[in-house]
Amino acid sequence: MVPAAPAAPAGAVEGTLYRSGTQVRPKRGTPAPPSVSALSWLVADARTGDVLAGHEAHRPLPPASTLKTLFAVTALPHLPKDGEHEVTEAELDDVGEGSSEVGVVAGETYAVEDLWRGVFLSSGNDAVHALAEMNGGWEATVKQMRVKAKLLGAYDTHVVSPDGYDADGQVSSAFDLAVFGRTGLTLPEFVEYSSTVDAQFPGYGSTFGIVNTNRLLTGEDGVEEYPGLIGIKNGYTSEAGYTLIAAAKRGGRTILVTVMNPQWGGVHEVYEEARSLLDWGFRAVGKVTPVGSLNPPPAPLPPRL
Repeated sequence: MVPAAPAAPAGAVEGTLYRSGTQVRPKRGTPAPPSVSALSWLVADARTGDVLAGHEAHRPLPPASTLKTLFAVTALPHLPKDGEHEVTEAELDDVGEGSSEVGVVAGETYAVEDLWRGVFLSSGNDAVHALAEMNGGWEATVKQMRVKAKLLGAYDTHVVSPDGYDADGQVSSAFDLAVFGRTGLTLPEFVEYSSTVDAQFPGYGSTFGIVNTNRLLTGEDGVEEYPGLIGIKNGYTSEAGYTLIAAAKRGGRTILVTVMNPQWGGVHEVYEEARSLLDWGFRAVGKVTPVGSLNPPPAPLPPRL
């Protein structure tokens, strides 16, 4: 059984979003949030960090590949995009069985920017392993991600596998994923990669095409493209179900949503629930009293001498 929303952990701020159920404070005439089936979801104003509404926002759940957003905001600043890396067999030996892969080959040398495209477009766990090696190794990257999460105020997240592959004890929450997505929006390279629809990836002496698996961005497989979508990251594992962080810009506003494990519909339900939450967010922004904030906690004051 998936655990219910926890009490606020040490360092977190107690508040409305730690309550069970849907939390929203609409002003008169504001429509209610849509009825969606996700176990957990959140809608926020990306610019201000105001949380417009949330449902079980701090419930610990497996994040699947949406955890790659934390990997990216942790490692991107340390890996110059024009750097190169020769991939070894050892780096790929530990890629989880059944993982999504972009097609990284041992013995080949890759540009860092190509590996990041492999992460964001193809959700390639093989590319994550290669980049993590450049970042100091797998375990070092795990530790860095744990520290980064705490610095951002994402106290629900426990990292075991940087690629989001199912692992015992690995969880995040709709709130934390929104924090990671919002942080990513401040990094130009993150925005560039997450909003790229298609690209060429190096192969044996040539290249091959890859397409972003975020259907809300590409409009593929019968999912209608969302106007103004910036992108960010989707995910799926057998434990997590379908997960998504999405952001869209309209009329000077950027709305950010997270959706974790819809219980209705099929493989594309996560996109339709995100669509309805984005639509509601654009209608409700400025017309609801925020129920929380994605802004990081203030740094502790230095001790008095």
